[in-house]
Amino acid sequence: MKQFRFFALTYFLFSTLLCIGAQEVSVEATITPIEILIGQQAQVKVKVAMKEGQQAVFPVFQPMQQLIPGVEVLSSTEDGVHGTENGYVERSVTYVLTSFDDTLYYLPPFVVNVDGVPHKSKSLALKVLTVEVDTLNAEQFFGPKTVQDNPFLWSEWELSFWMSVLLLVLMAVGYYLYLRLRDNKPIIATIRIVKRVLPHQKAMKAIEELRVERKGMGDDSQESQKEYYTKLTDTLRQYIEERYGFSAMEMTSSEIIDRLMKSPDSKSLDELRMLFQTADLVKFAKYSTLINENDANLMSAIEFINDTKQENMPTEETVKPELTQEEIRSNKERKALKWTIVGISAVCVGLLGYIIYNLYQLLF
Repeated sequence: MKQFRFFALTYFLFSTLLCIGAQEVSVEATITPIEILIGQQAQVKVKVAMKEGQQAVFPVFQPMQQLIPGVEVLSSTEDGVHGTENGYVERSVTYVLTSFDDTLYYLPPFVVNVDGVPHKSKSLALKVLTVEVDTLNAEQFFGPKTVQDNPFLWSEWELSFWMSVLLLVLMAVGYYLYLRLRDNKPIIATIRIVKRVLPHQKAMKAIEELRVERKGMGDDSQESQKEYYTKLTDTLRQYIEERYGFSAMEMTSSEIIDRLMKSPDSKSLDELRMLFQTADLVKFAKYSTLINENDANLMSAIEFINDTKQENMPTEETVKPELTQEEIRSNKERKALKWTIVGISAVCVGLLGYIIYNLYQLLF
């Protein structure tokens, strides 16, 4: 009888201790949200409060394992241990659930073993709603989207950003250079084509004017003869200079004759030599000529011109204007501006293409 009382008392004390230990451990489960669309996710957080030093073992699920038929566990995450008052600590685990059937699910209690003693949470409910589909307008239904995780990383966008800044700077510089080019008007050098009077034509015209002038004067004084021969020899010197290409206007009569002796027309120089000698005597020795002598010298000049003239020379001459140093510098500056603008434009086009390509790679 005493032994029976001992065992009864021991059993009573043991049960009391178990009840007290059970009351010291609490398990709580919450679900967020309680309603989801098909394919969306809900989170169940299971939290256990226990004394410090106790060990808790939470339910373990494999990825894609079904908690109940129709509800899958995608993942579980340990949230850590947090201290509370009176020597208690809290541990929690978050489970991510999903479902692809629209119905109301009752989730069974989650069982947590604390020091080998199982403790249950309360039951939960999860409402899964379907997506309404407009069957009359099927073309507006685009189907489910895949899960994407595209976090913003500055390292991926940094190059495109600075390239865009460089593009804006180059566009501003190009526009400024365009304004400079527009304000710097081009120097237009106009090429003129002028009619050219042949040397013998010019000389014959001058001799004809001299003959008419001489005939109208009727004066045969020393001064008039000097003026007459001066104009006649100057006309011949000008013709010889243009015809043979040496500076006859700055040479003496003998030097001109010596130079002409080297030309193919040396046989026509006897009368020309006499003309120059007579002219030198009139201008420097006050020699007075006879009337027939003046006419003979005039005919000698005409014959020399007719014997040596060149009629196959071009009658038109192209005159190219000579630009000043400032105009040349202005043209060079315009050319440099044009090439600089072309180069900047090419770089801008290349940068724009690269930026568009890089953004396409990042966004799509």
